[in-house]
Order: sequence, then structure tokens, then C-alpha cells
Amino acid sequence: MRGFARAWILGALLVAVVAVGCASDDDADNGATDAPTPGATGGITVSAAASLTQAFTKIGADFKKANPDATVAFNFGSSATLATQIRQGAPADTFASADEDDMKRLVTADLVDGTPVVFATNNLVIVTKPGNPKKVKTLADLPNAGIVSLCNTTVPCGRYAGQILQGAGVTIPESRITRGTDVKVTLGAVTTGDADAAIVYATDARSAGAAVETVVIPDAQNAIAVYPIATIKASGNRATSQAFLDYVTSAAGEATLKSFGFLPPT
Repeated sequence: MRGFARAWILGALLVAVVAVGCASDDDADNGATDAPTPGATGGITVSAAASLTQAFTKIGADFKKANPDATVAFNFGSSATLATQIRQGAPADTFASADEDDMKRLVTADLVDGTPVVFATNNLVIVTKPGNPKKVKTLADLPNAGIVSLCNTTVPCGRYAGQILQGAGVTIPESRITRGTDVKVTLGAVTTGDADAAIVYATDARSAGAAVETVVIPDAQNAIAVYPIATIKASGNRATSQAFLDYVTSAAGEATLKSFGFLPPT
């Protein structure tokens, strides 16, 4: 790993060296650490918001490099669906949500161990087909942009989109809306040509690359998606779940999230 920042703690008889990994957007190897986390052994299942797919896949690989005796399996989907699965008893050790509401439902149900930690934020953008054939420049252009893809109203990306449109005073006829079960499906409607535009997370638009054109939503009209993470009480491996949570919120984890376009916690 490159670019270590070292802080020296001096004691009367002991000198400890703490290495904190640093990375930039261009540093793809920013996740690994030098030493395994004590107690990080065995497997865990991480249920995580679909928008975290690329970033968490990278973090999971780096966590495994640092902790060769641990394994991480991911269950990606809409935060609302994952929270419902956990409430119904589906096996999960860690939950990472794209909003605080779905996490709060688990907290209220006394299913979360400790206090959830916010580890990232995100915002939303408009995406269109390459070249932006409908000439979408603002939210106000969406009602006349053909078919618009939005997430289901019950999942975070759909709630955020509804909040943004309502705040801007924009109403899209329901006959011109197609709904996706999560942000990946919503984005896919544009990349496959089934929709002319969509409102998705900025990180997903970035991951799509040249397959879409991005139209920025001004901060004054945008919404901030807040991402909390927590260990589930029913986890059979709380030690490794906590180790993964600590890794996500570490300097190395934050650097990886940044490299995929996520914003720091507020």
C-alpha cells in the first residue's frame, strides 16, 4: 500500500507505530492493511444496499487479504427489502443501508447490536441515454423526457427521488414512469434503452461510465443519502462482523468508498 501516514505514540518503555492507509481516486489498492484484526475468523453474510455493490466487493476483497481466516458473503439489494428479510429471520451478520429509515426499523425491532455507524453519504443525479437526445438539463425537463425510470417508492432511491421532485415542484405523469426494484434495475432501464432518463445515485451513474450521460442536480434541489452500518444481534459471528464494520469505517475503507464516488459521513 502506498502513501502511509505514520503517527508515533511515545511511552516510557514502549513505542507503538500505527499505520493509517491513504489513497486517492486513482489508487485501486487502497483497501488492504498489514495485520489481521484479532478475532476476525470464520464467515459472515453482509446484507448491503445495491448501490454499494462495487465498493463493498472491493472492500470485502481487501478485508479478506488482511484477514485470511475470515470470509465475507454479500447479499445486495434494496435496503427496504434487505431490512424486511432480516426482520423475517433471514441470516445476516451485518447490515449496510442506503438510508437511516430502514436501519431504524431494525433498531426499533431490537435486532441491531449496538449503535449503527454512518460511514458514507451519496447524492443523486439525472442520467440519460448517451448524447442526451431528449436534451434534459434540469428536473423540470423530465415530464417531457419520454419514459423516466425511478426506483420503487418503498425503497430509499425512490423515496429520495420523490423528495427531490416534490421539492422542485415537478410532477411526472405516472404513465411515463417505469419503476425499478433497486437502483441497479432503475439505472439498467436507461442503459438498455427502455427508458430515456432516470434519477439514480451519483455513484451508480459513475459506474455506468459512457453508457449514460449525467446531468447534475443542484445542491439546493438534491437529497443526501445517508449510509449506516451495524451488526445484527442474531449474528453467529459478531466478532468478524464488528471487524468488517471497523474496516469499512477505517481510513482504508473510507479511501475505497471515495474512489467509487461516495462522499464522507456528514
